Amino acid sequence: MPSHQLTVLQVLPAIDSGGVERGVLEIAEALVAAGHRSLVVSGGGRMVAELTDHGSQHFQKAIGRKSPFTLRHVHWLRTLMINQQVDVVDIHSRMPGWITWLAWKSLPAANRPALISTLHGLHSTGFYSSIMCRGEHVIVVSETVRDYVRKNYSFVPEEQLHLIHRGIDGHEYPRGFQPDETWKVDFFAQFPKARNHPLLTLAGRITRLKGHQDLLRLLARLRERGITVHGLVVGGADPRKAAYGHELKTLAASLKLSDHVTFTGHRSDLKQIYAISSIVLSLSSTPESFGRTVAEALSIGTPVIGYDHGGIAEILAAQFPVGAVESGNLEALTGTVASILEKVPRPIPGANPFEKSAMLEKTLDVYQMAASRANGSKSRSLNGTRE
Repeated sequence: MPSHQLTVLQVLPAIDSGGVERGVLEIAEALVAAGHRSLVVSGGGRMVAELTDHGSQHFQKAIGRKSPFTLRHVHWLRTLMINQQVDVVDIHSRMPGWITWLAWKSLPAANRPALISTLHGLHSTGFYSSIMCRGEHVIVVSETVRDYVRKNYSFVPEEQLHLIHRGIDGHEYPRGFQPDETWKVDFFAQFPKARNHPLLTLAGRITRLKGHQDLLRLLARLRERGITVHGLVVGGADPRKAAYGHELKTLAASLKLSDHVTFTGHRSDLKQIYAISSIVLSLSSTPESFGRTVAEALSIGTPVIGYDHGGIAEILAAQFPVGAVESGNLEALTGTVASILEKVPRPIPGANPFEKSAMLEKTLDVYQMAASRANGSKSRSLNGTRE
């Protein structure tokens, strides 16, 4: 049991899928394991059961909806922070961040928890996005995000800016992992067209920024070179973006690729899919803040090719430099894929530089430090030295 049990509240739009959501669950689990109370507010999602099974409390509110009506949750959240005696609140997204900040600001100084903002992405700059830098402490998940804050939100003091790389569990993604035969039989029964071909996998939500169109054009270029491969698009689509999914399938048909690409939808067995893939791709058109799928695949030992910007560039530089390709350069991408398929180089072996345990330890240290300072400020406030 820790010397002082903390009550930590994390706030995000939903817990459905994705790297941000996975990180929130991992931090929540680490808090409980360390003897703290873990609370999460979100709009719900398929990962809620996993969250609560590991000892956290979940409060469901549509706090991420971009609508003026979402402001009605400010009073509810204010009351929650008081009733639950929250010591630290960590915001992970902009709209929930504003609701949280308004609730937090409305509290007397002596009753405010420490306010942390964890910045996962490179948002468009401006007042709306600035909420992610208005925490008393700002956690950034990569050097790329730290540079973004320094450039665009210089009001954040350096001593309040904390670089904590996202991390993955090397034991969960061990080098050389291979799925069992039962899994393989089941997977290829579901997706028979993917059988007996080198698999090029692009994992992530189906949105325009993830580079699915570049994947399809890559497959067409490889075919022109006489290289037969199969593309795997692994990830679900927001129902509101169904038109984009249809657009991708139309493009695949126009390139005569319908039999050479498989859209699997959301999957919970990414580790197994990485392991059977010849190459995992990261082709986002805009810089990613980190790139969990890249780190996971490299940990297993699967080659990764990605556009050389943002957090992806940081990971590839550390573990697989030959996989870095100029962003948007399809000719270079095609050449690099062809070369790696032929030579099959492996990621640099050795210690994982982006280890989950380090991320969790550093994050909990920031929470403890922030709570300690907040308690000191409250004491000064109660003694009349602070308004």
